[in-house]
Amino acid sequence: MFDRSWYGRILMERVEGLAPKSAWKRAYDEINHFEDMLADDGVRIVKLLLHITKGEQLRRFAERLSNPHKRWKLTESDLRTRELWSGYQEAFEDMIRRTESRGAPWFVIGANRKWTARAEVLKAVTKALSKDVSLDQPAMDMKEQRAACRRLGLDPNEVLGAKASGSIPTDRPRSVEPNPQ
Repeated sequence: MFDRSWYGRILMERVEGLAPKSAWKRAYDEINHFEDMLADDGVRIVKLLLHITKGEQLRRFAERLSNPHKRWKLTESDLRTRELWSGYQEAFEDMIRRTESRGAPWFVIGANRKWTARAEVLKAVTKALSKDVSLDQPAMDMKEQRAACRRLGLDPNEVLGAKASGSIPTDRPRSVEPNPQ
């Protein structure tokens, strides 16, 4: 899991003028190439952008100022980046448009309500990580089951029940007690 990671160049360095335009423009291709390599190697990439409105940000900043236990969370950097709000919004839109791909999609999640945002994050991550993943239990051949019983010193008829004789098919799990021998 990366928090901001390689996107700093096309966000902070761009908006705050910390990198020349040629550097942050080149970063789009570098990011896409890197993420394509990861995706080609089977890495699942889930990119999340949690977005709050400018009004919600102001409300949270005011809460931090008024709460002695949260004042430490409001920094000079927060105030400076708030003054650059429109530049960041433009950079976010360009970032999403220029770095979204089939193997590395963006999930933009409204985060004004924290509990809703957290639920949406879990849905997005679950959806992305479970795609094409079978949750079915792998089958074990009856011959292998009988051989395993013999090697463990268990009676296949007791452990596997009617399945061991092949007479009654069942999908219900059976409890297995170890053989006291």
